[in-house]
Amino acid sequence: MVATIVSPKMILVGGGAVSRIADVLATLHLRRPMVVTDPFMVSSGLIRRLLDPLAAAGIAPTLFSDTVPDPTDTVVEAGVACLRAAGEVDALIGFGGGSSLDTAKAIAILAQGGGKMREWKVPRSADLPSLPIVAVPTTAGTGSEVTRFTVITDTAANEKMLIAGLAALPAAAIVDYELTYTVPPRTTADTGIDSLTHALEAFVSRRANPVSDMYALRAMALIARNIRTAYAEPRNAAAREAMMLGATLAGLAFSNASVALVHGMSRPIGAHFHVAHGLSNAMLLPAVTRFSLAAALPRYAEAARAMGVAQQDEADEAAAAKLVGELEALNRDLAVPTPRGCAIDEAAWRALLPTMADQALASGSPANNPRVPSRDEIVALYEEVWQG
Repeated sequence: MVATIVSPKMILVGGGAVSRIADVLATLHLRRPMVVTDPFMVSSGLIRRLLDPLAAAGIAPTLFSDTVPDPTDTVVEAGVACLRAAGEVDALIGFGGGSSLDTAKAIAILAQGGGKMREWKVPRSADLPSLPIVAVPTTAGTGSEVTRFTVITDTAANEKMLIAGLAALPAAAIVDYELTYTVPPRTTADTGIDSLTHALEAFVSRRANPVSDMYALRAMALIARNIRTAYAEPRNAAAREAMMLGATLAGLAFSNASVALVHGMSRPIGAHFHVAHGLSNAMLLPAVTRFSLAAALPRYAEAARAMGVAQQDEADEAAAAKLVGELEALNRDLAVPTPRGCAIDEAAWRALLPTMADQALASGSPANNPRVPSRDEIVALYEEVWQG
């Protein structure tokens, strides 16, 4: 097996790392960035953690702060228009949660490749030269700061599109856990389970390789041992640092091995019912893991051992069963609701099941799963998740 491994040119990791943003730009010979962020980062003042060191270095970036949760093709087009109006922008800085980072990536692709965003969804590959991206995450979850993926909603088709290629891979990432201190518990939980899902799916993916395995196993160990503490104690520095590093390692894992069935099924839930991505992953993770166990029992057992929920000498079947039990317990401890608990209309949910199953399969992610599902099996899993 020959594995192709990609990662940013530079990754700065540690508390206070964002203060070195001007040094990162200088190292990459960049001077005229456009910052892509969301309104809350501006109104809360957190954006000053980025803008102040830039100002001290004499850099006055263009600011695009219209990013929305579950970024849309229309917002990306507005970002491209802002970039072109600004003149000679030579870099994009994504600052915020996964939505801001994904928006910056999509702007880079569309500004270079042209057309409509839907024309770039998989299976087309966005391997093209584009503006360099510096990614600065403010949540410990998506791993987008180190991946070659972005997810954008097609507003006309109401579909979350997976877009992949080297144009989406940041040139640099700044991973500063101190930016996550003010993240509320619900977001901490949802983004944390998102990163755990990245690591687990990368580890059991049919495209897993020795390098992605290394990242995935370490990510699962960090996240599983710290997510409850980060949720209950938002200012716990050790837990926040572990979660941030775990999320980045999980991003490196799935960027080089791909995600699988959970993510394939999660995107349609987000597109049709506007459920946060990490939350829809959490809803699905126990049921999809249970569905997949027999097809990759040794892998799931090893994941359980890495997470500390099974002993090293425990038999695979027992260890894998404990993994499912831990995922269910995690959802209880972090107050993850069912779709019904999110006030989703049951009739609308059931009416959309065939469409959601088709969209999940079309994303390509279910094909990476240890047990590749049929359309009817995906529908049955959606029904199981609804019942809770």
